[in-house]
Amino acid sequence: MSKENTNSLPLSCLEYLKQLKQNNNRDWFNQHKNEFIHEQSFLENFAEALLQKMNVHDVIETVSGKKSLHRIYRDTRFSKDKTPYKINWSGGFKRATKLRRGGYYFHIEPNNSFIAGGFWGPNNDDLKRIRDEFAFDATPLRKILKSKSFINTFGTLQGEQLKTAPKGFDADNEAIDLLRYKQFLLIKKFTDKEVLSKYFLNEANQTFKNMRPFFDYMSEILTTDVNGLEL
Repeated sequence: MSKENTNSLPLSCLEYLKQLKQNNNRDWFNQHKNEFIHEQSFLENFAEALLQKMNVHDVIETVSGKKSLHRIYRDTRFSKDKTPYKINWSGGFKRATKLRRGGYYFHIEPNNSFIAGGFWGPNNDDLKRIRDEFAFDATPLRKILKSKSFINTFGTLQGEQLKTAPKGFDADNEAIDLLRYKQFLLIKKFTDKEVLSKYFLNEANQTFKNMRPFFDYMSEILTTDVNGLEL
């Protein structure tokens, strides 16, 4: 069991989200604005403590826990759902320099909390480079995905996949299961009890830390050409 910490999240953070879900309108939100600010402060403290821990095992570009938090306001311009507010707390950390690829994300929501990381939307050039590497030799990645740490933490690699082989790749390639991925996501879910535990900060940090073998491998691919020369 991880060492406990003093930056645990209170039950009120989840209770506020439950109320917001039932009253997702501007009048209610504005009437409870002080409550929102109060609860958000716990998330800022949590994110700041998490950032400090992460900088021990990685180099994070995000400058503060407060800066890592995502806005509660939804962008409804292109959505059929016009409710104005998100019903979760969330935030993300960006790794420093172009040599460190992969992003970190945390999501706190009643009965739907998780820690995630990876590559949400690689551009076409990056996706082509990744697939070229998999097609050439997927052994290093399979070793990571089969490691005890990876399986115990994330289970399997997740993300959107094509139903068929991507254009330019042989459907009979031994790495076809990996070539079909369009996203490369690592996700670990947490119960409400775990989120409110005094150990959650350390568990979140350890979850991010366990992503590093995958991130290091993908970073090496994305910062070198097909001959292994630095870009």
